[in-house]
Amino acid sequence: MTARVAVIGAGPGGLVAARWLLSQGFEPTIFEQGPTLGGQWTALPGRSGVWPGMHTNSSRIVTAFSDLPHHSDLVFPSGRDVLDYLHRYAAMFDLETRLRCDTRVEGVTRADRGWLVSHGGVQETFDRVVVATGRFHAPTLPYVRGLDSFSGDAGVITSYEYRGPSSYRGKRILVAGCAVSALEIATELAARGAERVVITQRRQRYVLPKFVAGVPSDHRMFTRYGALANEVLAPAEVDRQLKEIVIESAGNPEQYGAPRPAESLFAAGVTLSQNYLPAVAEGSIKVRPWLESVDGTTVTFGDGHDEDFDGIVFGTGFELSLPFLDNDVRTTLDLDAGGFDADRYTFHPDLPGLAFVGMWDQSGGYFVPLELQARWIAYTWGGVIEAPSEADQRVSIAAGRAVGPRKTRMNLAAVTFARAAGVEPSLENWPELFRALLFGPLAPSCFRLEGPDALVEAPARFASEVAAFGAITSHHLTDRELSYWSSVQNEWMNGHGPVPGK
Repeated sequence: MTARVAVIGAGPGGLVAARWLLSQGFEPTIFEQGPTLGGQWTALPGRSGVWPGMHTNSSRIVTAFSDLPHHSDLVFPSGRDVLDYLHRYAAMFDLETRLRCDTRVEGVTRADRGWLVSHGGVQETFDRVVVATGRFHAPTLPYVRGLDSFSGDAGVITSYEYRGPSSYRGKRILVAGCAVSALEIATELAARGAERVVITQRRQRYVLPKFVAGVPSDHRMFTRYGALANEVLAPAEVDRQLKEIVIESAGNPEQYGAPRPAESLFAAGVTLSQNYLPAVAEGSIKVRPWLESVDGTTVTFGDGHDEDFDGIVFGTGFELSLPFLDNDVRTTLDLDAGGFDADRYTFHPDLPGLAFVGMWDQSGGYFVPLELQARWIAYTWGGVIEAPSEADQRVSIAAGRAVGPRKTRMNLAAVTFARAAGVEPSLENWPELFRALLFGPLAPSCFRLEGPDALVEAPARFASEVAAFGAITSHHLTDRELSYWSSVQNEWMNGHGPVPGK
């Protein structure tokens, strides 16, 4: 009898999970609380933090799954483009027939055999469950003394509630935060009619433009080389190399009139935003220290400066919220204590038949690692690859708990899931693609070169995607790339055995 799988969520993670489960002979049913598929990309108020006019911060090539390229040649698709893409993807694999919209899952509980999924007063039993509801639905609002007294007529909202600049025209707006949503909202407000825009930050991050010298920045920041370097080089050296990319691309924020960030890029953080620093440089956005208190319309900052505002927008992150999981599951995962005890954010040995998609926090686009995580789940449950041992899973969980919640990078997540799924290509097998695989973009096609579901056309597709912006046109490493790669090889051979792929 074919195993039934409940997939909770019809955003990118749920759709790609269902696609790969189908490939292994499972029968997925996709539960979606909203009226249509797409998750965040529906841009529906109350269900999405995507606002009209928003474009991706990840480039077209890595904002896609391996089976389907984008129709458009836009480098950074709009939210509407991404939603259209997801509908085309669902149609390609006939996922709409497995979709139950307007169906809110209220409970996921272990059963004697399988799992009970509760919705609308009904309980259904499934052999397995994939939770793919996303981690960006519960915005955090930090404590600020007197915030509840704010009386500006534009009010206080989070970036999740922001729906464009029209209601802020002619108004004085404070934007709080230093991540992408805060910077993009501040930039849009400054360009679209707000009288004054001030951004308040706890610390100054480095800011990397989305597009530099005709090349998307995520093609340079999130590479396979970077993932290998992260495993063997000293953190200070990885920090130095990443900071070198950022400074060469955009300079130091201090040069634009923003505060000077910490010397360490890891300590300061980095955000992708094309127009934020130029807006600071021309005075369209003013940067202040973190706000300390609010009294009516008056905000007092850490430097003692007072200023009146009509509205405040908080872009201060999200907390993981999975309220439908029962207490037994929550305790096993340590959710209520702020943890997420799962082997590589996916499995727990005490929760057989339950898996998670997309529950980690990262910089960079999610599409590529989401697909790789979905393939790992499908291949493991389908018996294509060997499941991780209980001992290995517990070691992984303990290691994750030791470092605590943290933000990772897209390339680190992608390579981790690719190795787990058995689809990480061996560099030695692709001499004509060596440089592209090492220093080029982590396009989804490069994970169809080898292993289960390898595609004959994948090498040509990957070469075309790498060459799309002219960044990797030679098979030979540049002097800098050779120096970097030699350092990784030396460190690996000194203590780790053969270099992966060599």
